Amino acid sequence: MATTEEARPAIRFAPSPNGRLHLGHAYSALLAHDTARAIGARFLLRIDDIDTARCTPEFEQAIYDDLAWLGLSWETPVRRQSEHFSTYRQAAEELGARGLLYPCFATRKEIAETVARVAKPAFDPDGAPLYPGLYRNANPEKVAQLMAEGRPYALRLDMARARDAVGPAALTYRVFDLHGGARECLARPERWGDAVIVRKDTPTSYHLANVIDDALQGITHVIRGTDLEAATDLHVLLQRLLGLPTPAYHHHRLILDESGRKLSKSAGDLSLAALREHGATPEQIRCMVGLAS
Repeated sequence: MATTEEARPAIRFAPSPNGRLHLGHAYSALLAHDTARAIGARFLLRIDDIDTARCTPEFEQAIYDDLAWLGLSWETPVRRQSEHFSTYRQAAEELGARGLLYPCFATRKEIAETVARVAKPAFDPDGAPLYPGLYRNANPEKVAQLMAEGRPYALRLDMARARDAVGPAALTYRVFDLHGGARECLARPERWGDAVIVRKDTPTSYHLANVIDDALQGITHVIRGTDLEAATDLHVLLQRLLGLPTPAYHHHRLILDESGRKLSKSAGDLSLAALREHGATPEQIRCMVGLAS
């Protein structure tokens, strides 16, 4: 039975420690923190560090420093995804035992070359070529041989089987605004094709770890950018397959630069730490992202 604290609404902010936070992260974190206070929800910080090759302790500490400087507080201990690979592996094994996952040995180059031969190729919501099913119905003997050779492989979701497994009912989820309104939205996970659920280099994917953690942490409201709105389709499907609750979602606007490009770590956009060093205050950061009190 849930305690009173566990029964409260919960909102999380889940950054990756693979670079310094910028204004886009500040907006998302502040919006989530403000909303938690407004509705009396718990506010949790989660470290999305499944990419152990790119995530570092230094960047993780910088996240804590930046958020504390902004005036945010969160529950402890903080959940670090890299400490829970066994949990994600168990969920993947459950899906695999039901025949919903299959190993895929294809490289990006092989996928691109196959798609290039198609007259009218399809693309997923992120603009990547839709997986052409190279290993969907691969011969079991061939698969066993490739595994014995040590060939790296990902585990993909057989989308057709997954949709059949959840039944004919429409996949819907609740979308809320920041003024108390809500509406039902239709999830269309088939847009992603046979998505990768377990990556070649780590025993999970963003999608799988995300839905598992949200359920285990009792997250009731997810606030994240519109760049992740399409991913919600796949998350809702995984939640149904694994018998997990579906939170309500709010996908906020993105913070863009002067050219209209989304801010990113990889592009070297000005970090919160740099702004702080240049004399910016937390209230000025709020003004920059349109959240002045």
